[in-house]
Amino acid sequence: MKFGREHRLTERPDFLHCYNAGRRFFSSSFVLFAAEREDRRLPWRLGLTVSKKTGCAVWRNRTRRLIRECFRLAGAPDGYDYVVTPKRGIDPRALNLSRVRSDILPLLKRAGPG
Repeated sequence: MKFGREHRLTERPDFLHCYNAGRRFFSSSFVLFAAEREDRRLPWRLGLTVSKKTGCAVWRNRTRRLIRECFRLAGAPDGYDYVVTPKRGIDPRALNLSRVRSDILPLLKRAGPG
């Protein structure tokens, strides 16, 4: 599956909609916000908020890449917007794809339709 422009959440109002109208799901390392889109047939979109408290730009970008790759491999239910935020105490040097997947995939299952 490809992770293209149609799967990116880029506008501030869309982020705010996820924060205010969406549901929150917590894991040991991440917080996932999930909000239904008006048209459920549209593809899912992902937004990332990685603060400077996570580390320098290299570590923030690595964290973003790992989360994007997790969503690309796993996919997500269409018709939803997602925002993922790493928790404050996360160590980006200890992150790898398997750890990110083990934290985020259970959140996606809980956040999906049903």
